[in-house]
Amino acid sequence: MKTLFEEIKASIKNNYNQDRSFWRPVLPWGGVFTIKAGRKAVSCTPLYVEIRLKNTCTIDGFLMLLYVILNENENFPRELSLHLGREFVDCFLYLMDTYSFTTVKLLWIWDKMEKQQYKSEVHKASLIIDLFGNEHDNFTKNLENLMSTIQESYCSNWRCPTRVQEDQQRTINIKCGGLREFSQRVFCHGAPPFVVLNMQHWKSEDLAYVPYYLDLSDHKYLLEGATLFNKEEHHYSAAFQIDGHWMHYDGLRNVNLILLNKPPEFLLLSSLVYIRAAEK
Repeated sequence: MKTLFEEIKASIKNNYNQDRSFWRPVLPWGGVFTIKAGRKAVSCTPLYVEIRLKNTCTIDGFLMLLYVILNENENFPRELSLHLGREFVDCFLYLMDTYSFTTVKLLWIWDKMEKQQYKSEVHKASLIIDLFGNEHDNFTKNLENLMSTIQESYCSNWRCPTRVQEDQQRTINIKCGGLREFSQRVFCHGAPPFVVLNMQHWKSEDLAYVPYYLDLSDHKYLLEGATLFNKEEHHYSAAFQIDGHWMHYDGLRNVNLILLNKPPEFLLLSSLVYIRAAEK
């Protein structure tokens, strides 16, 4: 049986100009998970027999990109298991390949997100989980350990109370009455399989002008995909490469995975995702 990734690659290879879409929906927006209630469930308070997911686009695009990344390099599942957990990675791939899309979203919500990152309420017999918000809060924030970096800085003023400073933030703003020299920023846990850059104010048409590779900590990273934001709909989607072909994923549409001739118009870039190039 072919994996979802193999099915998508086959659809690219066998596509015709008049049909540029994947044959079935992938990671559709929202989701309903039905609970098989037994005798024990009857005594639960409050009682609910299904879970309804709303506004899942804040995690959907990155879940799609994570799946593609895990299939791009045979070593990435092992590497990411060190940060995400082997059980999570194995379960994530299994659920994606069996088209269990609501369950894979619940896996991310319950395994990687904090309770305060989403809203939930019981309405009638349903537990409703609402992920409305910002994808950087709902997804990339939970990857801080994977992509954390550290940088040292030295102030030229000998009387500076923080002459030598170590910082794990992206920016350093210290007033010390002297000049501050920065060392090269390095990854705390070695070069990760992928990095995410926050690009919230670029238009998707500018994708042709962003760097297609980065040199980070003596490693080359190649552009793999991007997440996009529709300001009018407050909705996220994603674009990614497979075998040199760009595809657009939008879980809100009936036909939600299509081949691209050009970047989608009228959308803002939210993130750029780069994967570490294989060592030669």
